[in-house]
Amino acid sequence: MKHILRKVFAPLLNIFEQGDENYAYKPLNRTILLVVGVLFAILASAVTWLSPQDELGFLIPLIVFGGASLVCLVVGLLGSDKAVAKIWGGK
Repeated sequence: MKHILRKVFAPLLNIFEQGDENYAYKPLNRTILLVVGVLFAILASAVTWLSPQDELGFLIPLIVFGGASLVCLVVGLLGSDKAVAKIWGGK
């Protein structure tokens, strides 16, 4: 299943997994990335739930927080150690 999901999200994962530079990976970085992804998902859900549905102004925070959540969760769950380290900027 993980292999199939890695193929589906390959365009996103390739951004963070390309390059030959050295990286410093810490397992805590992956845990923090997953927690931040869940927090962004909660924030995106709260924005959608609490905003008036007759106005479309809620779409901007929904896209920003939902996109950040998607990137954090995909890289945290499916990405390599290099991808996680690259998000944190560790070298």
